[in-house]
Amino acid sequence: MIVYRCEDTLESVFTAIYQAYEEKRNHNDTYLSLTDDPMLFAEDIPVVADEEKTRKVMGTLRRRFGWEDSEKLCMALASEDEGKAQAVYRTVVQGLRGRCGRGHLFDNLADSQVYKAFALARGVSTEAGHQKQFLRFQELEGGMLYSRIGPKNDVMVFLMPHFADRLSIENFVIYDEKRNLFGIHPGQGRWYLLRGEEADRPAGLRFSDKELQYQELFRQFCHSITIEERRNRKLQAGMLPLRFREYMVEFQ
Repeated sequence: MIVYRCEDTLESVFTAIYQAYEEKRNHNDTYLSLTDDPMLFAEDIPVVADEEKTRKVMGTLRRRFGWEDSEKLCMALASEDEGKAQAVYRTVVQGLRGRCGRGHLFDNLADSQVYKAFALARGVSTEAGHQKQFLRFQELEGGMLYSRIGPKNDVMVFLMPHFADRLSIENFVIYDEKRNLFGIHPGQGRWYLLRGEEADRPAGLRFSDKELQYQELFRQFCHSITIEERRNRKLQAGMLPLRFREYMVEFQ
């Protein structure tokens, strides 16, 4: 068995997929791993992410299966599941063999790995949708907008285009505290991602006076429209998961 040891990045996984085809591996005996866990009688091959190889794999996927299915693969690789690399690899193999339906990657859901990639992509898509709804920006002194999030999956790359389109003239930062990852958008400019070190975690942020006033008004509004006799905490928890409330002004 051949085991490609990948980093937990899209570039590393796509590079491994490229190498598996370039080296004409037997795909049934090839495994992509994100961990260092040993496998008996396996040959380990470390993978160094390569931008050109990643671009070629992405180009092939888009030509063969279209933008939508390619994006689903990227979403699957944004999940926290340790088996995502192998699931995506096997889905690509099945698709290129023509076993997932003509021009579609996720038709053969009877295959466990194809189904797993589909389920991971769906989970990441759902979380990205939740973040777009529940994310709260706060104005700092100086006028920059700031938001703090802590999602289960690495959804920043799917959030930034959404907010860059809607807040195109604003300077804003979205901070994923779980991964110490910053999404930065200069007003009228292009957004980019910056991964910080432990020492770079933001601290001592000061909100503008107007922001503090609006926060208090918003909390009072949410309190005033509450009908005590109609409280249904179970339903509320289903509509608004508890893990999001830490980052929402109205629950602070």
